[in-house]
Amino acid sequence: MLRGFATLNFYAADFEAAKSWYAELLGAEPYYDIPGAYAEFRLGDYQHELGLINSRFAPEGATHGPAGSIMYWHVDDLQAAFDRLLSMGAKEYQPITEQGEGKGFVTASVVDPFGNILGIMRNPHYLEVLTGKRPV
Repeated sequence: MLRGFATLNFYAADFEAAKSWYAELLGAEPYYDIPGAYAEFRLGDYQHELGLINSRFAPEGATHGPAGSIMYWHVDDLQAAFDRLLSMGAKEYQPITEQGEGKGFVTASVVDPFGNILGIMRNPHYLEVLTGKRPV
């Protein structure tokens, strides 16, 4: 039923500031942009989509602070990515944490300056899929 990650959307009350912040973080301008409403970036090995939506379009009852699920993006250097996010004004949500006793899965997350949780991780499974290797 679920075939793969397609698009992750974040809401931002200060939409233009969020668009600029993510463009700086990702080193690219959005490939799709509806001024004042929606912007979308493609990134990573599989060109996954990260969308920003002006929070005036959020559904009624949507939260205005960190909540819900955490989407983790694979990064090659977790400490460097975490440090960069913090230097750009994100706040630590979860510290760098090893998961699964030496299996190589390490996670961290921040709250971006717009109230969204951004997860990062070192994920051996991601690298196996990327290189076409199958786990034993």
